[in-house]
Amino acid sequence: MFGEHRNTILAIVLSLAVLLGWQYFVAQPQFEREQATRKAQQETSQQATASGNPQAPSPAAAPGSTSAPSAGSATTTMSRDQALAQSKRVEIDTPSVSGSINLTGARLDDLRLKDYHETVDKSSPTVVLLSPKDGPDPYYADYGWVAGNGENIKLPGPNTVWSVSGNPTLTPSSPVTLTYDNGEGLVFKRTFSIDDEYMFTVDQSVENNGSSAVTLYPYGMVVRTGEPKTTGFFILHEGPIGMFGQDGLNEIDYSDLKDEGTVKPPQVDNGWLGFTDKYWAATLIPKPGTTFQPGYTYSANTQNFQADYLGTATAVPAGGKADTSNYLFAGAKVTSLLDHYEKSLGIERFELLIDWGWFYFLTKPMFYVLDWLYHLVGNFGVAILLVTVLIKAIFFPLANKSYVSMSKMKLVQPQMQEIRERHKDDRQKQQQALMELYKKEKINPLAGCLPILIQIPVFFSLYKVLFVTIEMRHAPFFGWIQDLSAPDPTTVFNLFGLIPWDPPQFLMLGAWPLIMGITMFIQMKMNPAPPDPTQQMIFTWMPVVFTFMLASFPAGLVIYWAWNNTLSISQQYVIMRRQGVKIELWDNLRNTFRRKKPAGEEKS
Repeated sequence: MFGEHRNTILAIVLSLAVLLGWQYFVAQPQFEREQATRKAQQETSQQATASGNPQAPSPAAAPGSTSAPSAGSATTTMSRDQALAQSKRVEIDTPSVSGSINLTGARLDDLRLKDYHETVDKSSPTVVLLSPKDGPDPYYADYGWVAGNGENIKLPGPNTVWSVSGNPTLTPSSPVTLTYDNGEGLVFKRTFSIDDEYMFTVDQSVENNGSSAVTLYPYGMVVRTGEPKTTGFFILHEGPIGMFGQDGLNEIDYSDLKDEGTVKPPQVDNGWLGFTDKYWAATLIPKPGTTFQPGYTYSANTQNFQADYLGTATAVPAGGKADTSNYLFAGAKVTSLLDHYEKSLGIERFELLIDWGWFYFLTKPMFYVLDWLYHLVGNFGVAILLVTVLIKAIFFPLANKSYVSMSKMKLVQPQMQEIRERHKDDRQKQQQALMELYKKEKINPLAGCLPILIQIPVFFSLYKVLFVTIEMRHAPFFGWIQDLSAPDPTTVFNLFGLIPWDPPQFLMLGAWPLIMGITMFIQMKMNPAPPDPTQQMIFTWMPVVFTFMLASFPAGLVIYWAWNNTLSISQQYVIMRRQGVKIELWDNLRNTFRRKKPAGEEKS
C-alpha cells in the first residue's frame, strides 16, 4: 500500500510539473514575445515621429476621447437616472436589450440586458452594461470622423446635438438615423440598426455640399471611466481585448495599460477589439476586409480606458458622398451566439471573446457536451452528472486496467514486505527484487497514477467551463443549489440555516463540500493504511483539507467531484471483489475512530 500512496503523490507532482512546464516553456515565452512586439511598435512610432514622417490622426485625439477632459469621472456624484435625463434620447427596445442613444454626441451609452439579472432572484434589477458619461461607472461606444492633417473642418463632437430622422425608436425592424449639418457644407449621418440579440450595425456617411474636397478618417471607440471591479482570478482575463490577424489574440490587463499609456497593435483588415468582463463585452468590429489601425489608451487625467480603431483616409469630393459601416457587439457572451456571428459575419475568432484558456481543446468540447446534455435533460446539474458517467465510460478500459493492477499489488503485499525486510540495508537490491516481482506478476507500479492524471485535466476543463461561461450563470440544480457557478450557499456552522446567523466567508462549509469530503475519505479508506505514521496522518487529513478548499469552488464542480468519487468507489469495490482482494474500508474506519490504548493497557 506504501507504493500506491506514493503513486498518488507522484501523480500530483507530475500534474504540477506539467502545469509549471507549460507556464515556463509556452506561456512565459508567449508573454515575452507579446511584450517585445509592443515595445518594437512603440519604438517604431517614436522613430517615425522623430524623423518627421507624416502620421495619420489618432482616435485618441478625436473629440470626446481620452485626451480630452471628460465630465464622466470616477468622482461623479450624479446618479445614473439623472445623467440619462440630462439630454434627449432615442429609445432602444428589442427582445434582448433596452436602453437609449444619446442625441448629444450620438453615443450609445445606455444599455440593459433584459435576460440577465444582478442576482438569482428574477425580481432583481436587470444587468446594466453601458452607462452615460456623467453618471457612475461611465461606459459607452462612440463613432465619428477625424480630419486629415492640416485640414480645418468643423466636425461633430461630444457636445454636438444630433437630430432624429424618421423613426424615434430603435428596434430590430426599424433602424434609427441621426443627422448633423455643420453649416459649412458637410452633412453627417449616423444610422444605428440592431438584430434580435446584441449586434449593432453602425453606418456613417458624409455628404459634401461644399466647393472643395475634404479628407476624413472614420473611427470608433469604446470608453470606460475608472478601473471596473473584476474577479481578479488568474484563470480569467477581464479588460482590454482584441484579435488582430497574425498578431493573434491580445489580452491586456487594466494595470498594464495604466503603466504603458498606449498600446498599438499592427494594422489589420480583419479583427475586433474592446473590453471584456466575465460574462459581458463591448467590442468594436470593423467589417472584415476593411483596413484599420487598432489601439488602446489610458488617460490619467480623465481615468478613461479606451479601445479604438482608425480607418483609412476617405476622400469626399465636392458634391460627393462617402460612407463606412461597422459592427458593435454589446451584450452577453453566449457561446452559440458568438459562434454564429463568427460564421455569418466572417469575424475572425470571435469565439475567443470567451476566455477558454490554454486548454481550449478540452474546455470548449467539454462545454459543447454539457450544453448538448442540458438541452436533453433541461438541467445543467444533471448534465454534469451525465458527463461524469460518460467520461468514466470512455476511460473505463484504462481505469479498469489500473484498478486491476492496484488490486494485484495488494495481493503481493506480503511478498513486497518480505523483500523490504530481506534487503533493508541495500536499497538497490530491494528495488531490483521489487521490479522482478512486478514483472513476474504483470503489475504496473505506476498504475495508481492513471485515474488521477485523467481526472485532473477533466476537472480543470469543467472548472473553467463553470467559471467563464454565461450559460452556467444562475443555472439551478435541485434543492438549495440555485446557481451552479457559485459556491454552495449553506454552511454547517449555522446548521444549514437553522440558526439565524451569517458566518464569515471562511466558515462557509456547505452540504455538497461535506458530501465530497466524505466520499473522498471513503475512497481512501478502501485501501490498506500506509505503514508510515506520517503518511497515515497526511492521507487522513487530506479529505478535510480538500473539503475546506473546495467549499469556495463553484457548486457544480463540487457536485462533479463528489459524484466522480462515488463512481470510483463503486468501480474499485467491484474490481477488488473480483480479484479476491480484501476491502479494507471497515477495518480502516474502525482503526481511524478507535481510541488507541496506552501500551500498559494492551493486555488488560
